[in-house]
Amino acid sequence: MNNEEMIECISKIVEDACKSDSNIFGHGIWSHHIVYVVKYAKELAEKLNADTEVVEIAALLHDYAGIKDSSLAEDHHIHGALEADRILTEFGYPQDRIQRVKDCILSHRGSVLSERLTPEAECIASADAMTHVYQVPSLLHLAYVSHGMGIDEGKFWVLNKIERSMKKLCPEAREMIEDHYLKVKAVLL
Repeated sequence: MNNEEMIECISKIVEDACKSDSNIFGHGIWSHHIVYVVKYAKELAEKLNADTEVVEIAALLHDYAGIKDSSLAEDHHIHGALEADRILTEFGYPQDRIQRVKDCILSHRGSVLSERLTPEAECIASADAMTHVYQVPSLLHLAYVSHGMGIDEGKFWVLNKIERSMKKLCPEAREMIEDHYLKVKAVLL
């Protein structure tokens, strides 16, 4: 199996987990989050001269642990790195590249202070944050449907989430998203 086929298999593994009845986030985490994290991460990889293959694999797997098992959601970055190691080892992916994927997953969360030491890690963290800003309807769904918030509480929760996400962006990502961010903020306010 070549690496393109491996990535297709990983994509299917993650999408199947997103379709599972045990996934508390619903299929929308695939269609409105992961697919876009992959897209933005690959765009950033070109701008930052990062390894596109490592970035694509890490983008696919960055939230996998919490999707697969909701009890792992709080520390999904830690469990996700372990899942990535297991999956990629089964595919015979080189250990040094597995470590790079794991580093991306471990440092992608904005709510957990973690230094991003590689361009690949920067791509994943920034793409994750970009998706929060670009996919505001999914945040609204999370606030109002999943968390059952009232109108104002949900609005401020979403505003705070996108503000935190903007702080997580590398300069290249901020430049890509700034206009959209200002529009979203204007609508929410």
